[in-house]
Amino acid sequence: MNTATASEIERLGIPAAALPHHVAIIMDGNGRWAASRNLDRSEGHKAGARRTPPIVESASRLGIEAMTLYSFSTENWARAEAEVGVLMNLYTEYLVSQRPLLTDNNVRFRHLGQRDGLPARVLDELDRNVELTADNTGLTLHLALNYGSRAEITAAVRSIAADAASGELTTAEVDEALISSRLGTAGSPDPDLLIRTSGEMRISNYLLWQISYAELYVTDTYWPDFTPEHFHEALRDFAGRQRRFGREQSE
Repeated sequence: MNTATASEIERLGIPAAALPHHVAIIMDGNGRWAASRNLDRSEGHKAGARRTPPIVESASRLGIEAMTLYSFSTENWARAEAEVGVLMNLYTEYLVSQRPLLTDNNVRFRHLGQRDGLPARVLDELDRNVELTADNTGLTLHLALNYGSRAEITAAVRSIAADAASGELTTAEVDEALISSRLGTAGSPDPDLLIRTSGEMRISNYLLWQISYAELYVTDTYWPDFTPEHFHEALRDFAGRQRRFGREQSE
């Protein structure tokens, strides 16, 4: 453990062993944050983009193994064309501007979601970040962009079915581990903690397979107001829970 990580954990006030291995976040509330300030929705998205780096850096310094950020769902294409255009421009700028953070914090970047439909400029910057950080060994950061869990599971099933049809595997070999290995988060542990900002009490087609036993933490705070201190409070709450995985509570 490096000095920065030890210092961060000490400030957090919980044992390192009590931290989650993988934190997933539904970054919600940008539009409502803007509306509450009589601002255009685009300003909310810009504010939300500025909020992400401190959270990623904090997770990295704490030694958390993986983080997945739900940024743009497959359903979000139904939003107004102008708003989608603003978001795609923001992604292009964000992916470039955050390279020093990824490099300085030894973060490995991965794209989670479908490539089809994303503008070429966004795909280019996604691929560049994946390439530049491929050898990093710290936090694995999945950016869920053009992502839907049902589509992800469907693609995994199609991949397995194709291998079965070609004789590369038998139906007896199809188990949970095989399905997990065909998902976009393969190689990372399943999320232990799912955080949703803005108070909405739903999953929104996010990591449906992977969050089977994740602890849920919902806060009314909008994403642009979600600080590292809010993140740390979620981690403290997680550390205080007794995880039973379907077992009866021990006496």
